[in-house]
Amino acid sequence: MIVLGFESSCDETGVALVDASGTGVPRLLSHALHSQIAMHQAYGGVVPELASRDHIRRVLPLTEQVLADAGRSLKDVDVVAFTRGPGLSGALLVGAGAACSLAAALGKPVVGVHHLEGHLLSPFLSADPPEFAFVALLVSGGHTQLMRVDRVGSYELLGETIDDAAGEAFDKSAKLLGLPYPGGPHLARLAQGGDAQAFKLPRPLLHSGDLDFSFSGLKTAVLTQAKKLGAVISEKDKADLAASTQAAIVEVLVKKSMQALDQTGLTRLVVAGGVGANMLLREQLNAACSRRGIRVHYPELHLCTDNGAMIALAAGMRLQAGMEAPNTAYLFDVKPRWPLGMLGA
Repeated sequence: MIVLGFESSCDETGVALVDASGTGVPRLLSHALHSQIAMHQAYGGVVPELASRDHIRRVLPLTEQVLADAGRSLKDVDVVAFTRGPGLSGALLVGAGAACSLAAALGKPVVGVHHLEGHLLSPFLSADPPEFAFVALLVSGGHTQLMRVDRVGSYELLGETIDDAAGEAFDKSAKLLGLPYPGGPHLARLAQGGDAQAFKLPRPLLHSGDLDFSFSGLKTAVLTQAKKLGAVISEKDKADLAASTQAAIVEVLVKKSMQALDQTGLTRLVVAGGVGANMLLREQLNAACSRRGIRVHYPELHLCTDNGAMIALAAGMRLQAGMEAPNTAYLFDVKPRWPLGMLGA
């Protein structure tokens, strides 16, 4: 079963081919990705209309590239998958329209995939895929969640952010420091030359007794420190504040993840989403899990951000598990707001 997947939920156009034949872990055949970062930098963030228009330009050339790289043709495709939500409505409609049109022309079924389920399952494409059951730390864009995952489609929410997510805390703090869009990776690089103990920043909800997150207070504390440093901040102070900010975010993520493992009694942790590429987070999670005898799994670095591979993978795994019935209605309805807990509803 060859699955062609389209991802267009925000500012990256992703297309991929995955082989989900049999009952084994699906295998990535090829994938291609175009990032719109350069286009949106001038505006300091994603402009939805520009994102949608760029997806239109990119989706078909990327599809041709993916098929060529895999040595396949459209007649080899058995299922076409696309991101149904959540995301920007216009951007989602581009991928949905392309997928449903192509599937209709080929006479093949389509599968609409939940974007966060794609991230959640993406480590299955890594060189060290996990096994069910596990705790998942999902740190993607505007989402920070801890989930218990027993099998495909069986997701129990353990805790989530009640305001700003970790990724937003990275990006908004970076903007306060005058770093370019997207701020998170720039802040992480700047933090490498800073002192993480230089500024005492809060760790919101660290001792709350539950598994929820809150990062808006941290963002406010970063703003307060930046104002104290004045309009012209030295490079040393900027690096120190970046390092202190990163340390605060990572400490909360690590400790809450360990609490989730203790609460569930599970011995396997999966980390997924764009923030999962952060090197300090990986380093500290690896150390904490090693001390407890916990196995920890990540997506490959090039599959941490939004991509078509995770969408094709999720569709393939749902079909393998009998969670999806072939759909030939070709109604490309999208769900810009779609909580993972409502998957299947």
